[in-house]
Amino acid sequence: MKKNVLQLIGSFHQGGSERQAVQLARLLREDGTHNIFLASLNNEGILRDEAERIGFTEIPEFRLTSFYDLNFARQLQKCVRFLKQNKIQIVHTHDFYTNVFGISAALLAGVPVKIASKRETGGMRSKLQKTIEKKIFKTADAVVVNAEAVKNYLTGEGVSPQKIEIIYNGIDLERLIPQETNRQKICAELSLPNKENIKFVTLVANLRHDVKNQLMFLRVAQRLHEKFPDAHFMLAGEGELKNDLENLAKDFGIAENTHFIGRCTKIPELLFVSFAGVLTSRAEGFSNSILEYMAAKLPVVATGVGGASEAIIEGETGFLVESNDDETMANRLTELLQNSEKAKKMGELGRKTVEENFSCAAQLKNVLEFYRQKSDGK
Repeated sequence: MKKNVLQLIGSFHQGGSERQAVQLARLLREDGTHNIFLASLNNEGILRDEAERIGFTEIPEFRLTSFYDLNFARQLQKCVRFLKQNKIQIVHTHDFYTNVFGISAALLAGVPVKIASKRETGGMRSKLQKTIEKKIFKTADAVVVNAEAVKNYLTGEGVSPQKIEIIYNGIDLERLIPQETNRQKICAELSLPNKENIKFVTLVANLRHDVKNQLMFLRVAQRLHEKFPDAHFMLAGEGELKNDLENLAKDFGIAENTHFIGRCTKIPELLFVSFAGVLTSRAEGFSNSILEYMAAKLPVVATGVGGASEAIIEGETGFLVESNDDETMANRLTELLQNSEKAKKMGELGRKTVEENFSCAAQLKNVLEFYRQKSDGK
């Protein structure tokens, strides 16, 4: 029998959690096993168009200004009414803010199954936020995480391991097919130099949080710059750290070879012209960027944080290094820059790994089985 399921998303801006939530809503809607509803705390963002294209034309918005004001109470009441009117039987939230708001509303509305999510480890939440979230996890029926590393982190924080379910992110391989494959046209559109001998080393990460450790990326670029003048370095992401990072690139003498793309809606094309993908984070859950690099047949050099070791096969699809060890990361990229054939083989095996282990089909199957178990009280 079909269940009425609500996917509650923070916003439609292009972040990892947001894209995974919209993708899951699409997969579930196309599958047809359940009746899927989509709502958000903020209806703004470029993913809104995608949500509407797949049939979510009416998306309730419960916009918050704080957890501690009258508006929160009003929005909570509004959400409770929505849950009751639509006889929602499963509420699935996807990040810190939707966990707090959505699980609270589901509890008040008497929703039978309340599922929270956690896609990060340390470095993102204040002490107060962590305390609030742990209380929410206690009231939820389950917490979905996207990596063994996140489960280990939560159990270390006191969350019951029996309450935690690992469901890996799925990558939509069709979405990562570039619409344009002419290198010169792509470079022109992204305002990049288009010389054929240039090799782009790419970091896809927001510039809002220094937990992504963009500084490490610039230090790696500085180390490689003198040895490989044809190596260029791309940072794709937006955020308030951009100006400081641009100034650091100037101070490091790498400004001409470092390109700040900003918010990029053409990730497939950006990855198509890239030589290697990099992750420099101090902490992660399970990085979508790593899977996207691998899907695009790029070798990956990443800090061994979060679920990176669950995706990357060391020495075969890429390399793992310690956080802040820019010297070793530069050495690993040197190996790749000096041996394009090795880099190509790593990329091809990475693509195969994504196809076998991190497909949308696998994600959908796991989510449906999980919903069935929770609905049966298991």
